[in-house]
Amino acid sequence: MARKETAADAANAGRLKQIALTYKMTRKADKKIGLVLAAVGIGTLGVFLAIGFVTGYPVYLGILGLLLAFLATAIVFGRRAERAAFGQMEGQPGAAAAVLDNIGRGWTTTPAVAMNRSQDVVHRAVGKAGIVLVAEGNPNRVKSLLAAEKKKMNRIVADVPVHDVIVGNGEGQIELKKLRTTMLKYPRVLTGPQVTTTNDRLRAMGDLMSNMPLPKGPMPKGMRMPKGGPKAR
Repeated sequence: MARKETAADAANAGRLKQIALTYKMTRKADKKIGLVLAAVGIGTLGVFLAIGFVTGYPVYLGILGLLLAFLATAIVFGRRAERAAFGQMEGQPGAAAAVLDNIGRGWTTTPAVAMNRSQDVVHRAVGKAGIVLVAEGNPNRVKSLLAAEKKKMNRIVADVPVHDVIVGNGEGQIELKKLRTTMLKYPRVLTGPQVTTTNDRLRAMGDLMSNMPLPKGPMPKGMRMPKGGPKAR
C-alpha cells in the first residue's frame, strides 16, 4: 500500500524545487558554479578521508568529512547565489527596496516614500538603529529628495537618529551587495517599544507613495510616473 504524502514530504519537495530553481538562476550568471561546488565538496571530503587514513579512523573522519563537505558546499552556494542575484538586480529601479525587504527581522521597510519623474527614489527602513533612508538614482537629484525626507523625519520623530545611504558604485555611495551589511553595522540605539512607536508615528504621517500600487522588488524598466507626479499631503 502506497504511503500517503505528508505535509513534511510536501515541504521537502518544495525546498528541493526552490534549491533547483536557485541553482538554475545562479548558473545563468555564474557558469562555473557547478565546478566550484564540486571542488569544494570533494576537496573537503578528501582532506578528512586522508586524515582519517593517516590517524587510523577513516570511517569516523569520513562521516565527519561528508557532513562538513555538505555544509561547506551549502555556504559557498549561498554566497555565490547571493552575488549572482545582486548582479542581476544592480542598476534596476527598485533593486534597493528588494534588498531592504529581505534584510531580516527587526526592520520595517516602506518602499518609495519619495520619488520624482526621473524614477529617482527614496526608501525607508526603521529598526533599532533608527531610521535609514536609502536612495537610488542620479546622485545629484536624490540628494534633494534625501534632504526633504530628513527634514520631514526631524519634524515627526526628532528624537530618532536618521541615516541616509545612496546606492551606487560612485564615490561616497554604497554598492547594492553591501547595503545589507552597511545597515546592520549601524549601532542599535532604540528599544523594541521605541521602534514600534516610531513606526506608528510615521504610519500616521502617511507616505508620499502610499496610494500608488507599486510592485514589490525591482520596478519594470521604462515605468513612468503619472503626469504631474504624486502630490504631497
